[in-house]
Amino acid sequence: MSFKLSSVQRGPAIAGILIALFLFLFLAVPVAKVIFVAFQDPATGDATIINFVDFFRTSLFRESFFNSFYVATVSVVMASIIAMPLAYFTTRFNFGGTVLIQTLGIIPLIMPPFVGAVAMQLLFGSNGSVNLLLDEWFGFTLPFMEGLNGVIFVESIHYFPFILINLSAALSNIDRSMEEAAQNLGSSGMRLFRRIVFPLAMPGYIAGAALVFIKVFDDLGTPLLLNVNNMLAPQAYLRISSIGISDPMGYVIAVILVGFSLLSLWVSFLALKGKDYATVQKGGGGLMKRDLRPWEKFGCYAVVVLILLLVLSPHLGLLLLSFGTIWSYAVLPDAFTWAHYITVLSTATQYMSNTLLYAGLAALFDVILATAIAYVVWRTDVVGRKWLDYGATAALAVPGVVLGIGYLRTFHSFNVPLIDEPLASWWVIIVIALTIRRLPYALRSCVAAIQQVSVMLEEAAENLGATKTRTVWRIVIPLMSGGILAGFVTSFATAAVELSATIMLVARESDAPLAYGIYEFMQSAAGRGPGAALGVIAVLFVGVGTYISHMIIERGRKAREPKSIIAEETLT
Repeated sequence: MSFKLSSVQRGPAIAGILIALFLFLFLAVPVAKVIFVAFQDPATGDATIINFVDFFRTSLFRESFFNSFYVATVSVVMASIIAMPLAYFTTRFNFGGTVLIQTLGIIPLIMPPFVGAVAMQLLFGSNGSVNLLLDEWFGFTLPFMEGLNGVIFVESIHYFPFILINLSAALSNIDRSMEEAAQNLGSSGMRLFRRIVFPLAMPGYIAGAALVFIKVFDDLGTPLLLNVNNMLAPQAYLRISSIGISDPMGYVIAVILVGFSLLSLWVSFLALKGKDYATVQKGGGGLMKRDLRPWEKFGCYAVVVLILLLVLSPHLGLLLLSFGTIWSYAVLPDAFTWAHYITVLSTATQYMSNTLLYAGLAALFDVILATAIAYVVWRTDVVGRKWLDYGATAALAVPGVVLGIGYLRTFHSFNVPLIDEPLASWWVIIVIALTIRRLPYALRSCVAAIQQVSVMLEEAAENLGATKTRTVWRIVIPLMSGGILAGFVTSFATAAVELSATIMLVARESDAPLAYGIYEFMQSAAGRGPGAALGVIAVLFVGVGTYISHMIIERGRKAREPKSIIAEETLT
C-alpha cells in the first residue's frame, strides 16, 4: 500500500497539516499544559493529585464547586420552564404572531448575559423597580437577584433560547401519525404531551439543555458583575489574576470546568443512547395544529406575553440605564440624557476600534480555516481528515477562562521577535483566542455550504479543462460564499462580546476590547451609564450581525439548487 500523495492531494494535505499544527499549538498544547500543571506538585514538579485533594479540603472551593453545579442545574430547569410553553404553543396551535413570538424568543441570545446583569439588578434587585412596586402595592418583596438567585435568573433568561430553538425544531419534525394513533387510543391533553409528544421531542430538548448547562457552568462575566465570587469560573479568574499563574488551584478549577463540559455532553449522549426517535414519514409532518377556543387563546397569549416581557426585560433595563441620569431607589431613572453616549464616543472609542480589529481578524481567520477544513474533510481522501473536524469542534468544550489560563501559562515566557515581549501579553494572542473560540461556529456554516455544492459541478469544470486549484477558486468557493459570509458574520458578532477569554489576556488598557470596557465601566456606580451605552452598542454589533447572517442564509436557501451551467459560465 503506497502512501505517496498525488499532486491533486498534495495541496489539501499540506493545508490539513498546517491547520492541524495551528490547532495543536493554540488549542491542544494550552489545554494540555493546564492539565499538566493541575497534576504537578508546585514544590517538586512531580506528578501528584495533592492539588485536587487540597481543592476539596478547602471549604471555599467545595462551596464554589457545588454552587456552580447548583446554578447550572437550576438554570436548565428555569430555562425549560420558560422555553417549553413558547415552543409548544407556536408548534401546536393556530394563532397570530407565531413567527414574531419565535423571533422575540431568540432575541436574548444577542445580548451577552454579563451585559444585562446590572440592568436586571436595577429592575429586579432588592431596591429595583419590580420590588419597589411590589412593596408599594402588596407590602412584600421577592429575592429575584439575591446571591445565586440572581445568577440563575440572568443565565436562565439569556440561555433559554437554546432549548427553544432545538425543542421547536424537534416538535416540528414529530410524525403526526403517532399523535393521531395516541388520540385514537384515548390519550389527550397533558397525558398526550407527557407520554407521546415530549418523549418524541427529547433529542431536541436534551441538545438544548446540555448547551444551557455547559454555558452556565462555564460563565465568568455574569457572576463577576453580580459580585458572586463563590463559583468555579470566578474563582479560577481571581486565583490567577490575584495570586499569579503559578497558583495550582486555578489550574485545578480549569480542569474541573473542562471535565464537566465533557461530562455534560457524555450524559446527554447516554440519555438518548439505545432509543429510537425516528419518524415514519419524511419530515415527520409536525404536530397537528388546531384552532384555540377564545378562553384558550386568551390564556396562551397571557402566558406568552408574560414570558416575553420577562425575557426582554434586560434589553429594556439596559436601554433605560444607558439614557438615565440617576437610577437608585426608584422605579425609573430621574431623567434622561445623551451624556453617556457622548462620554463613550469621546473616551471609549479605543474599545470599539480594538473590537473591530480583533473580531474582524478572528472572523477572517475562522472562515479561511473553516473553508479549508470543510474542503479537506468533504472533498479529499487525505488520511486523518476527520480529526481536523473533531479538533476544531473540540473548542466548544473548552471554556474561555480555561483557554485564557492556558495561554498565560504556555506563552508567558515565549518572547515574540522584533517586539521583544511575551506572546501572552501581545494583543495578537487575543485574536488567536477569539479565532479558536469561534472556529466551530464558522466551521458548521462552511460544512453546510460545501454539502450543498454538487460534486458534479466540480467534475464538469475539470472536464472543461480547469485545474483542481482553478476549480476550487472559481467554482467551489463562489458557490460556498453564502455559508462563508454567514460564518464570518456569526464569528464576528459573537467574538465582539467575548469576555471569558479576553479578560484573562488583556495586558494593558490600550489593548482592551469592547467586552472588557463594559466590564470595567460596570464596576462603579458612576460608570454604569456609560457601561450601559457601551452595552447597547455591543448589542447592536451582535444584532446587526445576526440579522445579516440570517439574510445571507435565507438567500442561500432560495438558491440551494445550482445548475451545472454555472460551472461553464464561470470558466468562460
